[in-house]
Amino acid sequence: MRVLLVEDEEKVSRFVARGLKAERYAVDIAADGNSGLDHIRAYSYDLIILDLNLPGIPGTELLKHIRKGHPNVPVLILSARDHIADKVENFELGADDYLTKPFSFAELIVRVKALLRRGPVTNSTTLRVGELELDRVVHKVKRGEKTIDLTSKEFSLLEYLMINAGRVLSRTMIVEHVWDQSFEGLTNIVDVYVRQLRKKIDEGHERKLFRTVRGVGYSVTEDGV
Repeated sequence: MRVLLVEDEEKVSRFVARGLKAERYAVDIAADGNSGLDHIRAYSYDLIILDLNLPGIPGTELLKHIRKGHPNVPVLILSARDHIADKVENFELGADDYLTKPFSFAELIVRVKALLRRGPVTNSTTLRVGELELDRVVHKVKRGEKTIDLTSKEFSLLEYLMINAGRVLSRTMIVEHVWDQSFEGLTNIVDVYVRQLRKKIDEGHERKLFRTVRGVGYSVTEDGV
């Protein structure tokens, strides 16, 4: 799952990003409101963590932009402002949760997971394509009655494909969503991971779930070829 962190305090952003990556999330960081808006316009996110005191576009204004273009993306406000009026204002503008600084990472990650669980339909806790089932909470994958062991990155790739079941995703789209931006341009890594998933999930089954569209990308579908 991909998270955008919009935070201008470098120590805070490093701390949060490191913890989220350890929990197997892909994380993009924006250090000001303008950069945050650029990221939101360019990429698709499962969750946005947003500071209020941002250079450029203030956090509250950025929240308005988010809600206009992406009404279903969960937004967690992370701010030193602890006044009730600030909380009420941002909740009324569409924030889903509000955590005041200083905070513990343990509390942050609990709130992140809670927001992702209660998100829109595409953020349901269990994804299914045919007899393939992926549990996003306990990180388990089964095809029929057989449990399939996946690495964290294989899990993230499969999760993204299943969220978009039936839709062909380009290698670039997959890299941008599943990997951090440091992997930009290394789209051949997608081919390697899809091959690994095919071997673990499709091998030995007459019905293939993975589909390759030559020159375009990949999809997971009940009618894969």
